[in-house]
Amino acid sequence: MTDWNTQIIEEFRANEGRVGGQFEGAPLTLLHHRGRRSGTEYIAPVMYLPADGDDDVIYVFASKGGAPDDPQWYRNLVAAGEGVVEVGTESYPVTVTDLKGPERDRVYAEQARRYPGFAEYEEKTTGVRVIPVLALRRAA
Repeated sequence: MTDWNTQIIEEFRANEGRVGGQFEGAPLTLLHHRGRRSGTEYIAPVMYLPADGDDDVIYVFASKGGAPDDPQWYRNLVAAGEGVVEVGTESYPVTVTDLKGPERDRVYAEQARRYPGFAEYEEKTTGVRVIPVLALRRAA
């Protein structure tokens, strides 16, 4: 885990899920995932989009700032099919669905509308990769 991630995680936990800087005012979650080969536990702070009309689902975006490859947390969550999230002061297990086609496009477009940086990430990856979108559903 980088120092940057460590600082975000500590600030998130110290302030009931709120952070400043570039994430100020944005919905942020801490994704807990295991390395698919190492089994090592990791935590990744990422922005999310709450699902309209379903409090049990949040969407996360494997943008990696518009990098040409997917983030490891994405690969790990898809391989496991499950993980844990921290949202605000709550922590709970989730199941993972990798969205495809029109559903993925609709959710990503809404995130890009709300946070224009995501439109920039998509421009950077055009012709290289489609930025994955995961639906994380609270596990029963």
